Amino acid sequence: MRQAMANAPVGDDVFQEDPTVRLLQETAAEMFEQEAALFVPSGTMGNQIAVKLHTRPGQEVVTEARGHIYNYELAMLAAFSGCLARPITANQGRVTWSQIEPVLSPPVYYRAPTGLIALENTHNMAGGTILDQGEVETILSEAHERGLPVHLDGARIFNAAIASGRSVAELTRGFDSVMFCLSKGLSAPVGSLLLGSQAFIEAAWPVRKMLGGGLRQVGILAAAGLIALRDMPGRLVEDHDNARLLAEGLAELKAFSVEASTVQTNIVIADLVTMDSSTFLKSLAEKRVLAVPTGARQVRLVTHKDVNQAQVQEALQRIREVVS
Repeated sequence: MRQAMANAPVGDDVFQEDPTVRLLQETAAEMFEQEAALFVPSGTMGNQIAVKLHTRPGQEVVTEARGHIYNYELAMLAAFSGCLARPITANQGRVTWSQIEPVLSPPVYYRAPTGLIALENTHNMAGGTILDQGEVETILSEAHERGLPVHLDGARIFNAAIASGRSVAELTRGFDSVMFCLSKGLSAPVGSLLLGSQAFIEAAWPVRKMLGGGLRQVGILAAAGLIALRDMPGRLVEDHDNARLLAEGLAELKAFSVEASTVQTNIVIADLVTMDSSTFLKSLAEKRVLAVPTGARQVRLVTHKDVNQAQVQEALQRIREVVS
């Protein structure tokens, strides 16, 4: 990737003259069977552009209670788009239409109307779980019948595709907009893409500029993104296997409560039984193993390209030393 970045043909993307980012956008659109795509510096920016375009101030966005768009994007639903989140809690993050329908606003003037439904696949804070595709198709059909757009935070959609044996095009068909990350499992250093109709992406250009996302010689980043799309999806199965190995090892320890059988992709959410997250993570970091807290007694561990099977086993040994 670094070699490709150094050698990338570049131009000024504010004037839509960078050939490498144009190739990346065209490649992504073709892969997802969407009309157009737009490079953005982050998944958060991609999500928030979509919210801005699909809604108007004073509306609600239905989303899962642990969703990234609600919890980790600094209240931009409200700050940028003037919208309120309507969170619903779903088992393992797998939202169903039967949960969404009751929280949709009735057609009365004294209630904030529902403006958008936002799904997340895979669901980060639910442990990298994959949405049920049949339920997704039901949500899309029922929402569109009511005139409601549906956005997909597909930051890790390639993990869902590899684990389910479906293409990203199949998993995202019917959504009014899709965001996915080139970083994370695909291993590019920077960047995400927002996809949708030609008209939607044309409308997204000025919103990206509003958020400071108008970049100049962005081809140096897009070059890494092209390699991410071409070479990296196929190896994600290694991350999934390593995550299951990690979860199975944690499940054997009395210090953790982990449902190893629920691990589908590259994320393990572990509940701590004998100590709090802060104490555990501080001691773990001293042994050069890093994880993040997701609650007072809960942590998240993620496998990726730079962690092999032997290193997972070594991490488990160091975790045993911390909790023993």
